[in-house]
This record gives sequence, C-alpha cells and structure tokens, in this order.
Amino acid sequence: MFTEEIASLSEYETEREKPMPSKHHAFIQGNLIFYLRLKYGELFSILPEISLKLPSRDRVPDLAIYSSLEYGEEEVKMTQIPLCLVEILSPTQNHIDLILKRREYFDAGVKSYWLVFPDPKSVYVYSNPDEFEVFSYREVLKDPLLGIEFSLSEIFK
Repeated sequence: MFTEEIASLSEYETEREKPMPSKHHAFIQGNLIFYLRLKYGELFSILPEISLKLPSRDRVPDLAIYSSLEYGEEEVKMTQIPLCLVEILSPTQNHIDLILKRREYFDAGVKSYWLVFPDPKSVYVYSNPDEFEVFSYREVLKDPLLGIEFSLSEIFK
C-alpha cells in the first residue's frame, strides 16, 4: 500500500510537471485565493490548480486570474488564456523552471505573471517577460495591469 501511494504521488507530480506543494505553499495559495476573492471577486475569477491548454503545452499553474467567468459548462482543460498566472515556489522546485515559464505564459497571451517566493517572502510581478517589480512581505503589491493592490502581510501569515 505504501509503495502504491508513493507511485501515485510521483504520477501526480509528473502530470502537473511540478513538485507537491508544501505547508508554506498551501498557506500562501489559500491566503491569495481568499484575499483576492474577498477584495476583487466582483472583477475577477480566481481559479486554483486549473489545467490550461497553452499553445506550447498543457500547464497547471498555482492560480489563474480571469476576468469574471461564468460557471457554465465544464472544461477539463481551459483554452481561454487568463489575465494573470501565479506560481508559488515549492521547496524542492527549481526557481529557474518558474522563471523560464514566464516567457511561455506571455507568448500564450497572459498579461501579468506573479512568481511567489515563500522564503524570503517576496513576489516578483512581471508585466512582460523581461520587466518585473519585486515586492517584499512588508510592502503593498501593485499590479497596475490588473488594477490589483494589496498588502503582502495578508498573504505571508
């Protein structure tokens, strides 16, 4: 039984093409979902762990931010490109992989990409593949492309 659980975990990781989330990852992801829905739920749909069909390959980002979506018909793999994608670094994940994904995401039509580093509690907000601003947990994250602004102290707790 234990061996089957390990095999299924690595299949899960292989399918998602990223490692299992950690405790800090889960806290940050939950806080982002809660806070963004609370403050911007009328403007955006915040979808965690959604399968995306991108032109280059399928991806499963930690969060996808869309203009308001209808619940509507089921989709296993979303073909509509979100406005913003958020990736949260896991302890066993290579940050270079996430940095490289940014170009793929922007090439697909994403307007903004957030790369979250649980330690040192910072977020890189990319407005295009080559331009970003870094925000620490004591600062207010500002994404002018989406009109989103909030204190990161709400997220890293």
